[in-house]
Amino acid sequence: MSGGIEMREAHFPGKAPIEAYGNGGFRFADMSHRGSLLCLPSGIHGWKATDAKKLALSDFEAVLAEAGEIDILLVGMGRDLLRLPQSLRDVLREQAIAVETMATGAAVRTYNVLLAEERAVAAALIAVD
Repeated sequence: MSGGIEMREAHFPGKAPIEAYGNGGFRFADMSHRGSLLCLPSGIHGWKATDAKKLALSDFEAVLAEAGEIDILLVGMGRDLLRLPQSLRDVLREQAIAVETMATGAAVRTYNVLLAEERAVAAALIAVD
């Protein structure tokens, strides 16, 4: 018998549309996740980002690791529309990733449309209340 509950990093190993967002989390694939998400070609992952104003290159390491499979990255910045720092945009552009920032709700809707069109899309979504 193990010594207790094993906590693993949140990961859904597939692509799925986001069914709902709000209350600090998201619903997808008949599951729910509390916190922010990275929707990547490798699946949907929990993301530690909580504040769009504090996003840094380190927050996008998983995106960069899968850059060859991503044409466009949608970044849901929470409730407000903010820009990513130019230095971060430059790094993503060097990897041939187009970046669009928008409020999280708009990013979820756009992600779902592009996913349905089978486009090479990824999303970094900051959870909103």
